[in-house]
Amino acid sequence: MSSKIKLLFVDDEEGFRFFFREGLMSEALEIETASDGTEALKRLKTFPADIVVTDVKMPNMDGLLLLEEIRMRYPDIFVVMVTGHGTIEDAVKAMKAGAYDYVLKPYDFDTIRRVIEKITGHKRILQKSIFPGKERRKKYRFENIIGQDPKMFHVFQKIIDVAETDATVLINGETGTGKELIADSIHFGSPRKSQPLIKVNCAALTETLINSELFGHEKGAFTGATAQKKGHFELADKGTIFLDEIGDIPIPTQISLLRVLESGTFQRVGGTRTLKVDTRVVCATNKDLSSAVKEKLLREDLFCRISVVPIHIPPLRERKSDIPLLANHFLRKYSTQTKKNILRISRIAIETLIRHEWPGNVRELANIIENAVIFCKGREIIPANLPKELKETSQKKEVDLRLSSRSLPLAEATIIRKVLEETDWNLKQAAKELDIARGTLYSKMKKYGIEKP
Repeated sequence: MSSKIKLLFVDDEEGFRFFFREGLMSEALEIETASDGTEALKRLKTFPADIVVTDVKMPNMDGLLLLEEIRMRYPDIFVVMVTGHGTIEDAVKAMKAGAYDYVLKPYDFDTIRRVIEKITGHKRILQKSIFPGKERRKKYRFENIIGQDPKMFHVFQKIIDVAETDATVLINGETGTGKELIADSIHFGSPRKSQPLIKVNCAALTETLINSELFGHEKGAFTGATAQKKGHFELADKGTIFLDEIGDIPIPTQISLLRVLESGTFQRVGGTRTLKVDTRVVCATNKDLSSAVKEKLLREDLFCRISVVPIHIPPLRERKSDIPLLANHFLRKYSTQTKKNILRISRIAIETLIRHEWPGNVRELANIIENAVIFCKGREIIPANLPKELKETSQKKEVDLRLSSRSLPLAEATIIRKVLEETDWNLKQAAKELDIARGTLYSKMKKYGIEKP
């Protein structure tokens, strides 16, 4: 199998295409070219590119439209935009739409090579197997928290760098961003991978129980303590303990936690014997712990001790260009689980997903795709399969019916076309959305010359 990086260069000027191919020709690259976006999409059907480098200004289909198509059809391809100084605004649009990077004309080949090297470096991160054994690789691979947004590559690189150490890690991110999965990745990428990984949800433990759960208790330590019990730190000896929602630990327990972090020693509740453990600590929170320190809810010395290596997980709304990639990953996952042969998510459905703000982050996206797969009757997820609230939010933000005239027939035709596009030209669903009979919809489409592209 070839290890070459496959690159497609798209420019409407033949001289530039020749110049690019000759200037970058190397044993590490396999280069194809296309004259515009339309031709590029045809090439991609037979040429599985890793990288597409495209000019912005082109006839037929420009670079921005090509970028949009690639994000929909081939979300794992890295797209680099080439733009002139006068069209820097287009470059900004491209980055927001999911381009990995952009270069300004006139460019030199060293600049292009640096971008390609950066992309290949990130591809190596995604392909690097840091987990032993087939099942662990399958469960804990980066694909479950995958993204092409540079913010995510910083996260991946931090996981790889810190996994080999015993440093205490603080994972910060909103609910649903994948903090627990990152804790899994750190443990199974570490020398402790064959030892226990103990997970503790600190928010689920009452103040009276948390010390006993973390450090254990002796027989008779309190009412109901009929036998000696080992705590989570003892159970995680030689392995890793994951303390989720660390900001919810009460102050008295924080003192004991600080002691075990500093010296590896603790006492069971009701005990007098000092025990020693060798446990790696990974913490997570969705709170601003620096504010908790100011409000005296978290000890400053404990905060300093748990945040030796901070890892921040960006919310999904800050990396929306990753949504097609994640959505298609979940489509494959849940289609396999339900034994359904659902092939794709429609363009309009993907656009609806992209416009949503995702307060529940990746977990919310996974739930929505799972639900859509369960109730989908065809081979394609369409907006009708998505939650009503999702479509309503999307429509409120995006529907724009500004017209060039005040013509009622034109307004009616515009609304009908808009609803048909949003339902992926499902006449039954469109008629329901418009609150008219299907026959009436068909007549109006014929009257206004509205046809499915």
